[in-house]
Amino acid sequence: MDPILNRMDYLQVGVTSQKTMKLLPASRHRATQKVVIGDHDGVVMCFGMKKGEAGAVFKTLPGPKIARLELGGVLNTPQEKIFIAAASEIRAFTKRGKQFLSFETNLTESIKAMHISGSDLFLSASYIYNHYCDCKDQHYYLSGDKINDVICLPVERLSRITPVLACQDRVLRVLQGSDVMYEIEVPGPPTVLALHNGNGGDSGEDLLFGTSDGKLGLIQITTSKPIHKWEIRNEKKRGGILCIDSFDIVGDGVKDLLVGRDDGMVEVYSFDNANEPVLRFDQMLSESVTSIQGGCVGKDSYDEIVVSTYSGWVTGLTTEPIHKESGPGEELKFNQEMQNKISSLRNELEHLQYKVLQERENYQQSSQSSKAKSAVPSFGINDKFTLNKDDASYSLILEVQTAIDNVLIQSDVPIDLLDVDKNSAVVSFSSCDSEIRSIEGQYGTLQAYVTPRIQPKTCQVRQYHIKPLSLHQRTHFIDHDRPMNTLTLTGQFSFAEVHSWVVFCLPEVPEKPPAGECVTFYFQNTFLDTQLESIYRKGEGVFKSDNISTISILKDVLSKEATKRKINLNISYEINEVSVQHTLKLIHPKLEYQLLLAKKVQLIDALKELQIHEGNMNFLIPEYRCILEEADHLQEEYKKQPAHLERLYGMITDLFIDKFKFKGTNVKTKVPLLLEILDSYDQNALISFFDAA
Repeated sequence: MDPILNRMDYLQVGVTSQKTMKLLPASRHRATQKVVIGDHDGVVMCFGMKKGEAGAVFKTLPGPKIARLELGGVLNTPQEKIFIAAASEIRAFTKRGKQFLSFETNLTESIKAMHISGSDLFLSASYIYNHYCDCKDQHYYLSGDKINDVICLPVERLSRITPVLACQDRVLRVLQGSDVMYEIEVPGPPTVLALHNGNGGDSGEDLLFGTSDGKLGLIQITTSKPIHKWEIRNEKKRGGILCIDSFDIVGDGVKDLLVGRDDGMVEVYSFDNANEPVLRFDQMLSESVTSIQGGCVGKDSYDEIVVSTYSGWVTGLTTEPIHKESGPGEELKFNQEMQNKISSLRNELEHLQYKVLQERENYQQSSQSSKAKSAVPSFGINDKFTLNKDDASYSLILEVQTAIDNVLIQSDVPIDLLDVDKNSAVVSFSSCDSEIRSIEGQYGTLQAYVTPRIQPKTCQVRQYHIKPLSLHQRTHFIDHDRPMNTLTLTGQFSFAEVHSWVVFCLPEVPEKPPAGECVTFYFQNTFLDTQLESIYRKGEGVFKSDNISTISILKDVLSKEATKRKINLNISYEINEVSVQHTLKLIHPKLEYQLLLAKKVQLIDALKELQIHEGNMNFLIPEYRCILEEADHLQEEYKKQPAHLERLYGMITDLFIDKFKFKGTNVKTKVPLLLEILDSYDQNALISFFDAA
């Protein structure tokens, strides 16, 4: 049976980061637990619920922003010591709030992720991983890309220390000491790691991972190689995964998987007989879920899922029923409880209104004072600009701790705005150019001006770079048997300089140059499925792609960047004629599908008129009947991709121009003829035109 969970909001703290809320162990089975949470104000708060009210156990003074909060203690005992990471310092508290540790790591970067196992402390900053034992440095590793999370397999079960790093380049790195034992490729950039069932599962080696593009998987980390157990693709296009926990909320004696996503979705997965996860419950909250825990907080014996959100709300999804079956005496008691709660909330509201008036007066006085500094209120923005592989579009997600009044999006390159199901905003356009296409080769900056609903009116600007090869995504493998075009650059440039050019051109490349003298990156075009291989070192860069247009864009942009830095480049290229036909064959199914979709959508209105006139559909041929039956779905799909056909036309046109550009021929006068062929599309006719031109 699927769980029935009711929402209860407990309290609100400041803005929270990922994995900064935990439940302290219960004193007895299914007794209420205390919640401990850290926020961006640097405050650690521990509270418990009593008679429906949140009561603080302890609350620390403000300090640097808290990036992580973990529980620790002696192995095989209740983990009730509270460890927090803030800036480059680790502090620890007892469950009563007494600080017993302050450890300054002296790391040059702020700590981003932390794991505690007995006296072992595993930390990662952006690129640096450190292992400490009793606060003494043990091991160190410099990662080639950003580290998003760190964990260690349970030492008490395996009698070996096996740390695992979740890295932005779609890789889990399994360490032994300061060295990488092996790497595991995962289907997206991993954002969170968790031990299966909280203890590594049956083997003690089972590790859960969640990715920024919403995928979830389980891998067994053996001493020699990884064993992939299962993987859940993000079919429903939900948000990225920020937190995972294991807890039996369904009540069948088997721990379920609790998942929190950055679009506010909370999910519960149970396991079937084949140990495959099955979605049993989901609920949408209005903001990203930064932490998730299973336990008992509101009332004894009622299990619940406790989550913390970006703006600091601690919320329970509890099995406690809201409307209880009760006798007259209990009903009276329940009504009295409700009256007390309403009275308490009224008092709290009056207190808050008084506080707001006071703060407003203080603000007016300080802003009118002659010595006043800028009194513009500051607010945090949680933003994410990511490429979606499925439809080759970018998602821009903006989250503010208070209600958003409006967002102004400004771009110096043409873009299409695609509507999504989750969107509730009213959109108005101010177009600079009637012809809007989003294709590779056009690059610039997208700016978002975010105005929240606060007084006085204030605005923050965020910038996002649209790169020349913006639709490319990092991948681990490419097909070396494809016909490839090659671009070779040589000159007096350093490894750091050529790396900075690659960062400028392509997404998902680490800002810092990787260790070593030479680096190889593979990319896949999410729209066309063409590929790119880039190998570069000091003084030389070699770029290979089965798409001539990719090589053409790289040639133009890289020579422009080198000229800016007054570096003389020697550019040579080898063009493979077969690659043009190969790319056209990759485009063919997409173009054919879009042309057919456009044709079907054009027929819908005429067919509907015929249906009304005739009174039924029986006289229509099956193909037309099918169009009418699927009319809503076809129109919805066509609306989702307003410029899909134009993008494909643009890519074929670019391919045609680029093919002859490398031969030193300008064929722009033949483009109208090419567009005529595309309007009455036939694959063989198109290939013949490319060959004959």
